[in-house]
Amino acid sequence: MNLQRTLKKEISCFSIGLHTGRKINMKIKPAPADTGIVFIRKDLPDSEPIYARYDNVCDTTLATTLGAEGITVSTVEHLLSAFSGMGVDNAVIELDSFEVPVMDGSALPFVNMLKEVGTHVQKKSKKMLVVKKPVSVNSGDSSAVLLPADEFKISYEIDFKHPVIGRQSYSMTFSDEEYEKNICAAQTFGFLKDLEFLQAKGLALGGSLKNAIVLDDKKIINKEGQRIENVFVKHKILDAIGDLFLLGMPIIGHFVAYKSGHRLNNLLLRELMSKKDCWEIVTCNNKEEAHKRYSFRIPSFRTLDAIQA
Repeated sequence: MNLQRTLKKEISCFSIGLHTGRKINMKIKPAPADTGIVFIRKDLPDSEPIYARYDNVCDTTLATTLGAEGITVSTVEHLLSAFSGMGVDNAVIELDSFEVPVMDGSALPFVNMLKEVGTHVQKKSKKMLVVKKPVSVNSGDSSAVLLPADEFKISYEIDFKHPVIGRQSYSMTFSDEEYEKNICAAQTFGFLKDLEFLQAKGLALGGSLKNAIVLDDKKIINKEGQRIENVFVKHKILDAIGDLFLLGMPIIGHFVAYKSGHRLNNLLLRELMSKKDCWEIVTCNNKEEAHKRYSFRIPSFRTLDAIQA
């Protein structure tokens, strides 16, 4: 649980982009310990690598976009969520476009690909950020907070003035099993009127009933409806796990959100890192040391080979 991980072998993926509507080639490659997650635009051969860090977030409109030296890669949150949920610390992602393929609008396809190739446990301990004092950000009636806790917990509440969604809340103690069972399959969702408006402006051209739950003014228009219970708040949690992974290490703390989104999630990380008395970065050799020395529990991560067995 305490050691870094990468993929056992390369993954190749070919799927549609949310905004372009075009097919995108993506390769996910193993990387050495302490590399982190790195995006490389293969369609721009001379471009610099883009590291998945909170301070490289350059746009949060509709999705989380990373940028470096004027080069961007968008819609990274679902892939990062899968990495975080399954304990992958180091990987290089090669793309021939400016966005990560949307797949089915959830993190499940990425989780399945990671399970298929398995993970390689590396001989270097994970760094973990322990929240020592509360940190919060607000925007209107929306809020995002990190509180001290002895493990990684998430409590999320949404409130939409729509008869199908309304007010939903969900709380979880993070583990890869909980993530795989209850979070990773939650699809993104949107409203038909917004989709039509965006597509008229040349955006979200790849958005469809195949990769999103779409609602009109009264109902879900997808024939299959919701694939999991409380899918709307669970997708917000899926996104938040990806956004928080931009810290570059697991968090030991309680993330509490009310009507938050990509922008507020990123502002919370920036506020947290600006207050150095509110956190401590630690490295533990094993879970016993974590408990005895720091009084916290390391998030549970199985090896993906064990999942295959």
